[in-house]
Amino acid sequence: MASRRTFIGQLASASLVVAGSRLMALQAGVRRRDVSVGGRRVKTVDAHAHTFIPAVADVVRGTELEKGATASAGGNLVMNDERLRRMDEQGIDVEVLTINPWWYSADRDLAARIIEVQNRGLAALCAARPDRFVALATVAMQHPDLAAEQLADAFKTHRMRGVSLGAIVSQDELAALRFDPFWKKAEELQALIFIHPQGVPQLSGRLQGNGFLTNVIGNPLETTIALAHLIFEGTFDRFPGLRICGAHGGGFLPSYNGRFDAGCVTFPANCKGTLKKRPSEYLKQCYFDSMVFSSEGLRHLVAEYGADHIVMGTDYPFPWTTTSVDHILNTPQLTDADRTAILGGNLVRLLGIPA
Repeated sequence: MASRRTFIGQLASASLVVAGSRLMALQAGVRRRDVSVGGRRVKTVDAHAHTFIPAVADVVRGTELEKGATASAGGNLVMNDERLRRMDEQGIDVEVLTINPWWYSADRDLAARIIEVQNRGLAALCAARPDRFVALATVAMQHPDLAAEQLADAFKTHRMRGVSLGAIVSQDELAALRFDPFWKKAEELQALIFIHPQGVPQLSGRLQGNGFLTNVIGNPLETTIALAHLIFEGTFDRFPGLRICGAHGGGFLPSYNGRFDAGCVTFPANCKGTLKKRPSEYLKQCYFDSMVFSSEGLRHLVAEYGADHIVMGTDYPFPWTTTSVDHILNTPQLTDADRTAILGGNLVRLLGIPA
């Protein structure tokens, strides 16, 4: 993470316009890798790329959220030349920019100002390089009616086609009924909803020690919990048109969905209400990124949910992988049509990216 001094220096010396100009004037010295499938050039799109809007620091300065904003402003999260250089090296044509939420405790007025600045900043970055970046909107989910308005405004004003969310809002699951106004609007707009976890702090004691377990277990576990609640609390039944994408291959749920199907059959007293489908069937309407680290993991996701529901992800700038493109190209069980869809075709369709 950048130090506070570094962060403030970035804020003072760079505006979004300057950042966009630097990206336009990039002299990286790296030839852009063209990716081909079956002898044909394909467009590659990274669904999982983080960023930060420095101007939001002014909005939260002097509030209890200032620390959270500063902690979120890591060096490569701010747009810079290095991002495009790495995209060119890896063969990534377009990044879908997202911001992990740190503002869910903000009151309504502050939340409205944060989201306005962030979405305007995201739109400016994409306008500077429309060939390389698209963005998912940010919203204040702690105020569901406001979040619905913010999503609608992002679609109308900034021509965004999706939204990024945390996997939990304070102590409330995304499946809580109070969020239904937001889900209704998201379904109406056919928004792509990217759910990104931030760990399970309730387990922090058990996840201490070697192995970075707070992340390698905590993050996929939080996605698993969020998706499970959306299924079992009936959110997908109430809003069957939702387009939800789970980060990190959807967590653990896609690899163990048979137990979810069996749970209410084996122990019906623990399940209230009646779902319209088997729990695993709801996952077939979800999307998952390709961050599963092995060819077998990717093959399994495709076998369970279809290549038309898997999208490429890198988690940039966090150094989990630099080989997402090759991961997809080199998984032997995939067809050329599968590879083309996962590398970018699915996101071109879902987000209206020019082919």
